[in-house]
Amino acid sequence: MDPFDDPRLTAMGLLAEVFSGIRSKHSQAFVEIGLSEVDFETLIRLARSPERKLRMSDLASQTSLSTSGITRVVDRLEREGLVERSACSHDRRASYAVLTEAGADRLIRVLPQHLKDIETWFTGLLTPEQLADFLAALRVIRDVVRPCATAGVDRVRTS
Repeated sequence: MDPFDDPRLTAMGLLAEVFSGIRSKHSQAFVEIGLSEVDFETLIRLARSPERKLRMSDLASQTSLSTSGITRVVDRLEREGLVERSACSHDRRASYAVLTEAGADRLIRVLPQHLKDIETWFTGLLTPEQLADFLAALRVIRDVVRPCATAGVDRVRTS
């Protein structure tokens, strides 16, 4: 058997190609409203969290950023008025990142195009059954490789 003809290599290669391809298809919509992909990821995670807020440590766990990395992103988003910080009432060491109305408005401006891009280049290419199976498979993998990806979420959300 050819060691380079391994379905595990094919799976990783396809996943990388699909992710890269989808990412390039929707990045223009973010640029047009002045958001980077990291900005969008941060804002959408806050928007989809209970009370539109997350502890900074949980936000770092949910993203691909370090604690210092998410601090820099939140600092920038805070300067733009898209996020604000609030103190944790029961832990002085912790603070929350909270989506502001301006942040929600910015997301609302990009969301229709983003959803259209997702439908065109991703979910719309699959049958409902394929999509359900794909989401289930992704959650199995995500829960092993990024167990903190849903940190701070108190209720079930489809992420």
